[in-house]
Amino acid sequence: MFVKLASATPLGLSCQSVEVEVDIHKGQTNLSIVGLTDTSIQEAKDRIHSAIKNSGYNYPFNFRILINLAPANVHKEGTAYDLPMAAGIILAQSEENLVIDDTLVFGELALDGSLRPINGTLPMAMFAKEQGIKNIIIPTENLAEATLINGINILPAKNLKQVIEHLLKKQIISPAEKIIFKDQTGADTPFDMSQIKGQEFAKRALEVAASGGHNILLSGPPGSGKTLLTKTLPTILPPLTEEEMLEITKIYSIAGLLRYGLIRQRPFRSPHHTISNVALVGGGKFPRPGEISLAHRGVLFLDEFPEFSREVVEALRQPLEDGTITIARARGSMQFPARFILVASQNPCPCGYANDPQKVCVCLQSTLTKYQKKISGPILDRIDLHVEVPRLNFDKLSNTKNSENSEIIRERVISARKIQQQRFAHTNIFTNAEMGNSELKKYCALDPESLNLLRGAVEKMHLSARSYNRILKISRTIADLDKSENISINHLAEALQFRIKN
Repeated sequence: MFVKLASATPLGLSCQSVEVEVDIHKGQTNLSIVGLTDTSIQEAKDRIHSAIKNSGYNYPFNFRILINLAPANVHKEGTAYDLPMAAGIILAQSEENLVIDDTLVFGELALDGSLRPINGTLPMAMFAKEQGIKNIIIPTENLAEATLINGINILPAKNLKQVIEHLLKKQIISPAEKIIFKDQTGADTPFDMSQIKGQEFAKRALEVAASGGHNILLSGPPGSGKTLLTKTLPTILPPLTEEEMLEITKIYSIAGLLRYGLIRQRPFRSPHHTISNVALVGGGKFPRPGEISLAHRGVLFLDEFPEFSREVVEALRQPLEDGTITIARARGSMQFPARFILVASQNPCPCGYANDPQKVCVCLQSTLTKYQKKISGPILDRIDLHVEVPRLNFDKLSNTKNSENSEIIRERVISARKIQQQRFAHTNIFTNAEMGNSELKKYCALDPESLNLLRGAVEKMHLSARSYNRILKISRTIADLDKSENISINHLAEALQFRIKN
């Protein structure tokens, strides 16, 4: 007999429909799985055999079983097909052909027939809604992320027997209720801007970076507060919109890092400097998101920036410019979002004390030159804000006066983001940092006095066209923080301070 069930496979952040076709006819006992599958699917044969037997069903001996995962020209991986393949074998033992196309079925089988969670449930639930599929059967442990999608029936199952009883309409699985999540109130972190002594210029730079989504480089001697400054950045970022939450949650679902439903906090990723190129940008035999995609709509912190391998750092060029990463492999090309705020920190030299007024640098000139060349000009050109974080003197360290806390700064950032949200309401742009040439021309017009200042800065600082555009974007963000409709010379002058590099 013949049975066909509907399933799906993730391809990047999108999905492809997969039909699980099961055909059984008399012959020598054999189970074949075809359809361009990987090792994990081929290994499912033994899991299926044990799961069917331990669930109280008969495994069809003296029958030849052929399972086809169609379309056969799409590579498939993972354990999500365990459940539809096992269900197909059981249902195919009846005396009639059966096609179930109004329900998506997927889940990993344990040997006792219970269901284990899988990766990519959220994008597959979104795919089901887009395709007009009414029902989706999932492992119970994937319920939290699947119920984020309205308009379809989420049917959580604990084991294979429960699924079979539902498909045979003997005992229907009740649709799960949508889980209600509370609104985001702030970053879940022990850090706060009020804890930082001094460094007012750096804190202002972080406020500008958070308001406009700009990249920032912090440079200073050891112990000046670069890492602490960076860890406070999430506390002043605005709350995620519903669209951003779903976008981030989908990435973590594909990566297999999602266990508790909707992600409500902006990601903060801080990989070690020994990270590989693939781990940073993503990839693999079946491409998976890397750190830059896991930091989407959040912060990617690269501490000790020059210590990262040159290959890894140079891989950031295209994502920093486009906000996406395209991973091309022999088995296909996939695109992942990568719109993050890059925060990089570095010492001015290997010993950390170049240009320090109180401590002598012991590095040789050749060593210093080699160190400074580790980060290429094109990468530095893609970083909007370049900030010096100097050593703090005793008076500032011992000052007990409270400075602005994160909540106050965050309100200003939220206000600036709301202005940008209204400005780009009918576009795919979220922040000033994402503006293209047409938006720059429309929203970053300068008066004659400001144009003269910018002209002098471009000539004196030998700025590239990219740096020119980034100064305009920073100026626009500073004007938004000031709730000014137009960019004034004061906004431009402050923006230029953040582009000065040694």
